[in-house]
Amino acid sequence: MLALLGAIVIGLSLGLFGSGGSILTVPVLLYLLHMPAQLAIASSLLIVAGISLFGSVRNGLQRLISWRHVLWFGIPGMLGTYGGAWLGTLVDARWQLLVFSLLMLVAAVMMWHSKVGELGNGKAFKPVKIIIDGLIVGVVTGFVGVGGGFLIVPALVLLGGLSMPVGVATSLVIIAMKSFVGFAKYYWVMAAQGVVFDWGTIGLMIVAGIAGSYVGGAVGKRLPKQQLQRAFAIFLVLMAAVVIYQSVL
Repeated sequence: MLALLGAIVIGLSLGLFGSGGSILTVPVLLYLLHMPAQLAIASSLLIVAGISLFGSVRNGLQRLISWRHVLWFGIPGMLGTYGGAWLGTLVDARWQLLVFSLLMLVAAVMMWHSKVGELGNGKAFKPVKIIIDGLIVGVVTGFVGVGGGFLIVPALVLLGGLSMPVGVATSLVIIAMKSFVGFAKYYWVMAAQGVVFDWGTIGLMIVAGIAGSYVGGAVGKRLPKQQLQRAFAIFLVLMAAVVIYQSVL
């Protein structure tokens, strides 16, 4: 039941804001389901990948995905995610959670200051910067178990020249690609160590997250999004404080 509720909240966030849901997955697994930190990070990647993949199928049918940008950003992102996941298997999980907490604070600041719809059509395609950004975001994805949509979308719009709707749709494909690769690396290392994954919980959270994203998308059309973003930003700051207090200090 806790997994179900947590997944619905994650999906609602994705539906309301287009990003931010994956950054809640690790705390849900850590504190509601009491998973060990590294197992929570690894499982989070598969859950994020599953929810993002489903959204990508829907966007693909609507022809909203720029496959050129998927290649330019996604391939370097996959390489970076593999490296980040490899690094994550070598360090103390507290370092991963510290970086994760700092990332939550960055996300909170971005959500607090960004205005709905302030990113318009991009004007220039900057492949070198896109590749570098893809690598960096990929490393972060693999290391702390988040999709990084709040970093990918601005990059695709400002550096890749995409409109906001196409940028959001394209980011979901990239998130799915990176997250599957990161999970595969964690699984290969952790399974060899005898770690058992809770496949039932992972599957349940993917399904509930998909359902929640539909509800969030429908509800979001009727609610003041700017106020919701700022409320979510405050929530992220509080969650970062909880993670640091409970799991880092």
